[in-house]
Amino acid sequence: MRDFLFSIVCGIRFVGRSSVGLLLTLVVAVPSAFAARLANPFGIDAPELSAPGKFPVGLRHIALVDPGRPAVLEFDAKRNEAPLRDRPLAVDVWYPALAAGGQKPVTYRASLPSPGDKPPAEFSLQGVALLNARPDGSRLPLVVISHGFSNATAALAWLGENLASKGYVVAAIRHEDASIAKPQNILDPLLNRPLDVAFVTKQLIERLGSEQLIDPERVALIGYSMGGYGVLTAAGAPLDPAGPVMGYVPGGLMVPYGRGAAKQSLVHVAPIRAVIGISPVGGAPLNAWGPQGLAELHCPLLLISGDDDRTVNYETGARTFFDQAVNVQRYLLTYRGAGHALGLGPTPSSMRGTLWDVEWFEDPVWRKDRIMGINAHFITAFLDLYLRDDRSRAEYLHVAVADSAKGEWPEKNAWGYEAYSPGTGNITLWKGFMHRRATGLQMLEASPR
Repeated sequence: MRDFLFSIVCGIRFVGRSSVGLLLTLVVAVPSAFAARLANPFGIDAPELSAPGKFPVGLRHIALVDPGRPAVLEFDAKRNEAPLRDRPLAVDVWYPALAAGGQKPVTYRASLPSPGDKPPAEFSLQGVALLNARPDGSRLPLVVISHGFSNATAALAWLGENLASKGYVVAAIRHEDASIAKPQNILDPLLNRPLDVAFVTKQLIERLGSEQLIDPERVALIGYSMGGYGVLTAAGAPLDPAGPVMGYVPGGLMVPYGRGAAKQSLVHVAPIRAVIGISPVGGAPLNAWGPQGLAELHCPLLLISGDDDRTVNYETGARTFFDQAVNVQRYLLTYRGAGHALGLGPTPSSMRGTLWDVEWFEDPVWRKDRIMGINAHFITAFLDLYLRDDRSRAEYLHVAVADSAKGEWPEKNAWGYEAYSPGTGNITLWKGFMHRRATGLQMLEASPR
């Protein structure tokens, strides 16, 4: 999908949508009991840890501004300079809340650009969050989410709400990328994505920490597609000063943020406890971090990717990143035969009329509700282990066999047809999966050298 765009720019194809024209609004939804709204949306065959947690979910919006950011799309080649502009960054924050009697959940509304000169495609998604609900009063781990090039945070609300119901404060950045419809606009996220992630994360650590809403020592980053490039950089992988990514951005605007340069600290956050990249950008031909950059990561890493990704090459992307991050505990979950669209939620009903719209959300092979359930399961296990130090979650990540289809459950019928595999003894079916529902996946694991 969208091959024409990135082949023109740098030979990579991004699945993403511009949040140019994004209108995230909140409207009244049909009332229902809160327990009913927390029903598992991922399907009866979703693995164990995908289910929502016990907490009602609140939602608030925070407006931030990073002053004096280089406006890369206004670069003047004759003067060899770009003007400095203030960069507004809105953040959607989900958190465990105290249920308010009679309060109604939100509906997310957003728009994503259409091809050519067509107007943006508008959509809505029903949420479970309660706007500005009172926090439950705990100091909780913070998870910052960065969406893909031209995506909208509304399409990631499924993950934000799920994690918040389990006791996390989740902040999704509205990057407001320039439209994907113009090839030259790729320069915007190449420069701004790591800066956005680092700036917003630092601001939230300070602000939400002072409000006693988060524990500033327990912070994780999650990035989808271009967001993966942003979070891996912010988590500690330095940009290669000799790499191709420096040349894509004109006027040497990226150079000050590379390894050892004067402004490297502006694209880095410390300390980060864990980082997750879903279909992450950054491999060839960008080679954002060079052959050694990911070796400078110092927090556990979970990569999630499809091995038939036609947008970001699997072998030079997630598979190579896994091999290069030699100094951290790391995991690579691979969807066999899947493409790039692993991060966003289900296709809104208003966007099911054209293949262009559907392909932002859906994989050609895998059911989207199954992808979401599997992702929520493993992301929960990973965050619980590394942000909460819940050692019991290691059993879900340390699978007995790398190929999910080869897992065995000799006495499965004694446990019940819809039971979750305990993954113990001679049961090698992946822990937390149902009989016949752990197929098509591979999990690789490696320890620090």
